[in-house]
Amino acid sequence: MTINISAAQLWVHDQEEALEFWTKKVGMEIRSDVTLPELADFRWLTVGPSDQPDVAISLMAIPGAPVMDEQTGEEVRNLVSKGFAGTVFLTTEDCRASYEELKDRGVEFTETPEERPYGVDCGFRDPSGNSIRLTQVNERVA
Repeated sequence: MTINISAAQLWVHDQEEALEFWTKKVGMEIRSDVTLPELADFRWLTVGPSDQPDVAISLMAIPGAPVMDEQTGEEVRNLVSKGFAGTVFLTTEDCRASYEELKDRGVEFTETPEERPYGVDCGFRDPSGNSIRLTQVNERVA
């Protein structure tokens, strides 16, 4: 039996803003964008890298009742804003070049590329506050 990852989820404050960020600034493509009126207009929105068609990031709106009570929703919003609700780890062949390209597209970095024992690494956050790592992994680690 084989189990594969198809999607990982990020909580987002605004799905339109998240979609704009992930597609226009980070360069991912839309995988799905489906609104289900029968589920109170629930929107299933995913993006992913063009060269990994079987992997997606779900940009999930923080729900209200009955899924989350008001207090829990506020706690999730606060954790997301602080960058502590999850992290997406991205890899690239050239971290410094990718950093410059993303910076030119308007991505605001929290950390510039630095040499680490595992490769070259930097960090940025999405408009909701989610922590994103961008790494060029050393051959010996990969």
